[in-house]
Amino acid sequence: MDRASSFPASRHLPLALTMGDPSGIGPELALKAWAARQHSDAPFFILGDVEHLSALAQHLKLDVPCVEVQPDEALKIFPTALPVVPLTHRVKGAPGTPDPADAAATIQSIEQAVALVKAGDASAIVTNPIAKEVLYASGFKYPGHTEFLGHLSDVLFGVTAQPVMMLWSPDLAVVPATIHVALSAVPKLLTVDLLLTTTRIVAQDLRQHFGLANPRIVLTGLNPHAGEGGAMGREEIEIIAPAIAILRAEGLNVTGPHPADTLFHAAKRSTYDVVIAMYHDQALIPLKTLAFDSGVNVTLGLPFVRTSPDHGTAFDIAGQGLANPASLIEALRLAARLTGERA
Repeated sequence: MDRASSFPASRHLPLALTMGDPSGIGPELALKAWAARQHSDAPFFILGDVEHLSALAQHLKLDVPCVEVQPDEALKIFPTALPVVPLTHRVKGAPGTPDPADAAATIQSIEQAVALVKAGDASAIVTNPIAKEVLYASGFKYPGHTEFLGHLSDVLFGVTAQPVMMLWSPDLAVVPATIHVALSAVPKLLTVDLLLTTTRIVAQDLRQHFGLANPRIVLTGLNPHAGEGGAMGREEIEIIAPAIAILRAEGLNVTGPHPADTLFHAAKRSTYDVVIAMYHDQALIPLKTLAFDSGVNVTLGLPFVRTSPDHGTAFDIAGQGLANPASLIEALRLAARLTGERA
């Protein structure tokens, strides 16, 4: 999916990269992404603690100087050092040992990144992985990043958004209709309205941001073999097929419900642009199988561009120099494409 020239940039702006959980691999990925920068890559700054990042670079023996800056200084600093926009909260960030005391800084990093986009100081946000259970321990009330960004859209932009999570790679793009919920809750949450809203947002953003004039969208079934004509469940008959009929009547290029087990092989993938799956693992297992190190999480339906690497905090390898920055690098590059930014 290549993006057309919507979102023209009025002036060159850096990307805002959030810290993520400072005890995870996010800070290491930021250091490595800066070290691997290419001439064509858009500049970025990270919202974090310069002392923490400098100490981590030294620990990992990475030649990455870190300089505390204000956002308007990032473009000048980026060629020679990683620009770090400071937070009011300092972080402990012991690798592999998450601390609820760092939750305030993690949350502030996200809030400040969105605020800087709203203020015109950054073109988009790219988020490093968070550990939701650590944030929950500090009173964080949102199921995850996506829902929190929807809240910030309302608070900072005055836009009531319904965020839609798309996992993107050059080989496959998928959208889970239901996300961070128990599998047993999925049938109750699947409604015609949910599928209509999700698919309309996907179609709009693929047209606007990815330059697809008539995106080809396929919906999976919920049950094995897409319900086998009702023998294995009636959600396909009573919910998914009626939603598809309405969307097709609106002129959208939508087909389904398709059996999920035959939808992701190479020949089939060439027939569509995105899959809307009915639940989290139905979408993410094939994406992560095909593009674990290069997949990018893109949040659709927001008044700003947000991308993220398609993996978690990886506390088990944090601080060991083992983290692969490929997904974060792809997330930075995709955010730059979607906003028209270039080096």
